[in-house]
Amino acid sequence: MTTFEPRNLVALRMASTRSYQQNLQHLIALINSCDDNAIVVAPEVSLTGYDYDNFDAAADFTPYAISQLLAQLGHRIVILTVIEKRSDGIYNVAKVLHGSQVIYNQAKARLFAFGDEHLYFKAGADEAIACFEVDGIHLGILICFELRFKTFWQQLEGADIIAIPARWGRARTQNFCSLSNALAIMNQCYVIASDASNEAFSGQSGIISPFGKEIRSTSETITSMAYEPREIKRMRRYMQVGIS
Repeated sequence: MTTFEPRNLVALRMASTRSYQQNLQHLIALINSCDDNAIVVAPEVSLTGYDYDNFDAAADFTPYAISQLLAQLGHRIVILTVIEKRSDGIYNVAKVLHGSQVIYNQAKARLFAFGDEHLYFKAGADEAIACFEVDGIHLGILICFELRFKTFWQQLEGADIIAIPARWGRARTQNFCSLSNALAIMNQCYVIASDASNEAFSGQSGIISPFGKEIRSTSETITSMAYEPREIKRMRRYMQVGIS
């Protein structure tokens, strides 16, 4: 039987600069300021942004950055996305870091055509969006635009926590808040939504409980909420919609 260890859920809110090294050091500083056993979600491609003019350099930076982040983890679980070069092309890949290693990878399946992502990235597989387990916690990931697809919500039924690393356009801020709130309520789970705070993006990082309690930040770099697995169980017993 897995013993419950108290954890904080953390959504980061940070802006990416043109300096990859500066972004990495900023992210490391934010991670180090979180509790040692926190579950931390960073914005989508927070280390490089979508630097299409230097796309190969952005991909080449990833292995170095991951090695530096792994050295700073402690007992934390850190979720972020990076630009990754593979044999058949370049992908936007969510990585889960824990225990000094990368324990899970998930390539972005639905690319955002308005942002020309499809011109630069290869798409991952829809069926790869699924729950996985870390330390007895069932996790799921939706990368930014994937939040809009209801079939993915169904694929992640049963998750205790769904992480959403995002770079969500400011013009659609209400969509981001409404969809991430609804996901938590519909799937009766915690949602950690982390968005970039550059001017073009919503900056609406936040955490939503299974009951729909919402904490958002439009200025703080770190937003946190205690993880209470009993609240998930209580909600699923109270409002029985077929999620076990």
